[in-house]
Amino acid sequence: MDISNVEKNTSQTSMLKKVLGYKIAFMPLGVYGILLLIVTGLLQKQIFPKDMIGAAAIMVLYGYGCAEIGQRIPIFKNIGGKVIMATFLPSYLLYAHLIPKQASDAVITFMKGTNFLYVFIACIIVGSICSMNRQVLIKAFFKMFVPLIISAVAATVVGVGVGMILGIGAYKTYFFIVAPIMAGGVGEGALPLSMGYAAVLGQEQDALFASVLPCVMLGSLTAIIYAGVLKRIGEKYPEYSGNGALLKSGDDDVLEAAKAGNKAKGEIKIDISKMAATGVLAFALYLLGVYVNSLIGLPAPIVMLLSVVIAKAAGVIPSNIEQGGYALFKFITTAVTVPLLLGVGIANTPWENLVAVITNPKYLIVIVCTVTTVVVTGWFVGKAMKMYPVEAAMVTSCNSGQGGTGDIAILTSGNRLELLPFAQVATRLGGAATVTLAISLLRMLN
Repeated sequence: MDISNVEKNTSQTSMLKKVLGYKIAFMPLGVYGILLLIVTGLLQKQIFPKDMIGAAAIMVLYGYGCAEIGQRIPIFKNIGGKVIMATFLPSYLLYAHLIPKQASDAVITFMKGTNFLYVFIACIIVGSICSMNRQVLIKAFFKMFVPLIISAVAATVVGVGVGMILGIGAYKTYFFIVAPIMAGGVGEGALPLSMGYAAVLGQEQDALFASVLPCVMLGSLTAIIYAGVLKRIGEKYPEYSGNGALLKSGDDDVLEAAKAGNKAKGEIKIDISKMAATGVLAFALYLLGVYVNSLIGLPAPIVMLLSVVIAKAAGVIPSNIEQGGYALFKFITTAVTVPLLLGVGIANTPWENLVAVITNPKYLIVIVCTVTTVVVTGWFVGKAMKMYPVEAAMVTSCNSGQGGTGDIAILTSGNRLELLPFAQVATRLGGAATVTLAISLLRMLN
């Protein structure tokens, strides 16, 4: 046998293994390529399944593909390119009919029919809270309310002021631009806001919803970009970043306990049974939220959030659930976030609505100024209250996001998903307060 041929074949095999071993996110290119070929074949034969497996395949294939593009573009990758591409590129592809209808139908059916977004939020919140240091949780939660309130007031004043300068008028600026941005997203924000407006003004709810939705979406996009910028600032100037920790200084024993807890997290061995137990707890608390919502109208995610915070603060969560919480959090953030963003882009982000606002420079300026004020105020107030400015600004920016979807996208852009419980406070409670105030003011003025 010719030794040179053997060496050549060995070299070619080694090169092939290297190419197939190249990773898209956590997947080897070989696995991604096999999935791509199979999905393409099923779509061409018009036999693609519209069930959960079909939707998951599309979400993984397109989601990680779009995210990889965002990760490869210089500069753009540092301002949330991964999240922007995973969320908004699919929205454009759907608008341009570049995603096969079978594929988009499978994703839309899955996202609309299963309420999967709330499964994600439940697991993230419960997993994150259960694995947090108890004393840090107590101190950070109450401290976070101050920058949230101040940033919301400042953003309203600046946003309305800029709108008046541009000739939009205080009335239209507040009720149809600023309030929707800080209303807490689509389902819990823009939708009830438009319903309230319709009842007060005697107009069609659909038309009002269509007019406020683009502002919500563009506000969220602006916050995503800012989160990417904040992440970059934290990397370049480490003194401003807690790498996911909110408190900068305070009781030394609390901070030392937090550092010890973070070190211990890195040593935790993944235990599937503990992770599953925490997942069951997440579902149970969410269902409790659904029940409480039927009684007093408080959103289910807020009930779930408050329940797990109270349990953690009271010290009644067992250690195995705490360890399982960390494992659950890591699994969800690693494997599920990007596919979920793809689903949001296809099912919840109409491209034409986004373009409608982007092409209106006056609206665009007001939106950017409003979100900028939220971020800048959060930075300086958070810093004054001995919090890490990067984390404080990122959490307050979630008040300008697209609800739970926006929280995930913003914090993923900033690589700070562990802050989701605090972001939920900004989004849910801040959004509910904004909706209530806006509808009440509109009723007074009409």
